[in-house]
Amino acid sequence: MHQPEPGGQITIDGHRVSHLTPVESTRLGVQVIYQDLSLFPNLTVAENISIGLHSGRVKAVDWRKIARVADEAMKRIGVALRPDDKVADISIAQRQLVAICRAMAADARLVIMDEPTSSLTRHEVDALLSLTLELKKRGITIVFVSHRLDEVLEIADRVTVMRDGVKLGTYSAKDMSDRKLATLMTGKEFNYECVAQDRPDTETVIDVRGLSREGDYEDIHFDVRRGEILGITGLLGSGRTELALSLFGMAPPDRGEIRVNGQVAKMRSNRDAIDLGIAYLSEDRLSLGLVLEQSIASNITMSVIEKLVNKAGLIRNDLFDSTVSHGINELTIKAGNPENKVKTLSGGNQQRVVLAKWLAINPKLLILDSPTVGVDISAKDGIYEVVRNLAARGIAVIMISDEIPEVYYHSHRVLVMRSGRLTGEFVPGRCSEDELKEAVNA
Repeated sequence: MHQPEPGGQITIDGHRVSHLTPVESTRLGVQVIYQDLSLFPNLTVAENISIGLHSGRVKAVDWRKIARVADEAMKRIGVALRPDDKVADISIAQRQLVAICRAMAADARLVIMDEPTSSLTRHEVDALLSLTLELKKRGITIVFVSHRLDEVLEIADRVTVMRDGVKLGTYSAKDMSDRKLATLMTGKEFNYECVAQDRPDTETVIDVRGLSREGDYEDIHFDVRRGEILGITGLLGSGRTELALSLFGMAPPDRGEIRVNGQVAKMRSNRDAIDLGIAYLSEDRLSLGLVLEQSIASNITMSVIEKLVNKAGLIRNDLFDSTVSHGINELTIKAGNPENKVKTLSGGNQQRVVLAKWLAINPKLLILDSPTVGVDISAKDGIYEVVRNLAARGIAVIMISDEIPEVYYHSHRVLVMRSGRLTGEFVPGRCSEDELKEAVNA
């Protein structure tokens, strides 16, 4: 896609190549699986896998060949997808498999995976890493681009670290640790120590009693106090997000009771939850947390826009600007111009914009569902610091994540969910991270 500057060299199979094009790279066995996967959502699984058949002169479509090529590619890596399903109708994890099968159909010998796990759950990540190791056993070379250090160390033979466009070095993975890698990547030292913290001796913000929703979760009991960070973790399908949506008024429970500040809360919509001081940061910020084509300023103010108007219903520029400025400064959002589209920001800064949007309502309870998905380690640390500061101000926080270190190192307590039920409560520092992992995977 890009030509190197003079002096740069690319050598494949011992032969120096120049002026590579995507078509030439494909012919030489190089395939890239992009972060956005670059699939055709309106075409079927089989059509996407076999898309390389359609190069060259125009000719009639050979549907039998498309089906055969797709079937052979799936068998080659041992996956079973329904070939006639539209890609738009399958999960992100299944789309990843389609992209890998497409590379296999093109006889790939070198596969470059660009942030392949950024949108996957932990269960899906484990499956993808196992498949990656299987490709390696079959003689396929992998370049795995990622900022998730545990995944890199799990599958890599060697690790090359880059920072600000400069290669810092290449190291044997077995001689590396996540701490060393984090320091090399960011130039900063990160503290991974965990000290047991007692729950704040403050009033209860939310009290959940016997909450149930058929097919999602059953008989849930817990409470969260002012200034407390409660972690909730569990495997895919454990009911974590469904519970969060009920607490935010978007999926009312069938039975049970939610009390906010001691009063029974009847929430028929998310508007009722917002009026009670409950904010919810979705796990899918791009689709549910932000309006990507609108400005940073518009995204920050959208939760309180009705409070920024005068009697005539027109926006007061002074209130609008002060709300935007306060959000940017409080969350240290790196934004050159608040009128820029929010999609121009990095993942970490986009997440801070979502937080700023909700902090504008002055919440009593902040529910964070997978708050650092798609965010690099340095930006993650910044978000954790923001969350700790919000808790110190007295905001109650529920942090939902399938990344066990995330809840272990950044919560006062951790609840484990499995198959819609709470199965355990742990206090980080009074239990080990491995004990929490065992409880989640039991």
